[in-house]
Amino acid sequence: MSKQGEHLYEGMYILSATLSDDARQKALEKITSGITTRGGEICKMFDQGRRKLAYEINSKREGYYYILYFSISTKVMNDLWREYHLNEDLLRFLTLRTESVPEKLEFKSIAQE
Repeated sequence: MSKQGEHLYEGMYILSATLSDDARQKALEKITSGITTRGGEICKMFDQGRRKLAYEINSKREGYYYILYFSISTKVMNDLWREYHLNEDLLRFLTLRTESVPEKLEFKSIAQE
């Protein structure tokens, strides 16, 4: 990261499963363009596909999961979060600061009892 005050973030975004492919692509583009127009850079994106939600959100039981790694100034994070809250297609989001970008995502399986 070359700019001062800029950090690497990991963001998980859950989009509504009722969206068409085009609408889902536009919703994802709205998220990524929100980052890039504020001077951020998308490092890597993982499409986790359609998955069942742990609990019902806005009467929806499934969503499309995306994980983005991006670097951006800490000063604009509040603007991004405000924009996310106004996005009707975005069911949930979580943004965490991270130290590195993984090459691939691997999840450990839950031990069977």
